[in-house]
Amino acid sequence: MGFEERITSLQLDILKEIGNIGAGHAATALSTLLNKKIDMKVPQVRVASFDEMMEMAGGPDNVVVSVFLRIEGEAPGSMFFVLPLSQGARFIQQMTGEKDFSFEEPPYSELGLSAMQELGNILSGSYLSSLSDFTNLNLYPSVPALSVDMAGAIISFGLLEVSQKSDTAIVIDTALKEEEIPETESVRGHFFLLPDPDAFNTIFKALGVEL
Repeated sequence: MGFEERITSLQLDILKEIGNIGAGHAATALSTLLNKKIDMKVPQVRVASFDEMMEMAGGPDNVVVSVFLRIEGEAPGSMFFVLPLSQGARFIQQMTGEKDFSFEEPPYSELGLSAMQELGNILSGSYLSSLSDFTNLNLYPSVPALSVDMAGAIISFGLLEVSQKSDTAIVIDTALKEEEIPETESVRGHFFLLPDPDAFNTIFKALGVEL
């Protein structure tokens, strides 16, 4: 029986709670950085196959902006934060004040790329510290790598780090919203958490809900 058949709704609820606490940390950090109130929610946490990950990112040929990092420590794995280009650009415009920043045509401004990397740093660090607090596991992130490429290429690169034994990711849907901005304009992204195969058991064991 594959991992996705063994994971229960209780385990997903726990991961969603961890995600929401991480989102709260991230919202506080971003509000300070941008000097405006940012609201973050995790509407859904689910288990997905790698093919489903590609579809969520708009299909393998869809160009996206992504921040990728490795999780080191007692439950190693990989983590992606994936955003559509238009939403990534809008967030960079908000962070830097560069109103004409766009991912449509390289070269991209260094300030814009640094801002995107910082956004990835804040978000992934917030989720990771939340997971670490809940599990009491020692987890820490590698330096994040930023890429603008086809979703298929980005995700395939990340999967090289994951053993062939696994074909499953935990997807933490993330919605970021500025105060006074309509709900339709909230920035939506996906967090893909890919624990290495043995790390799934380590995480759930630490949470007291073994597979």
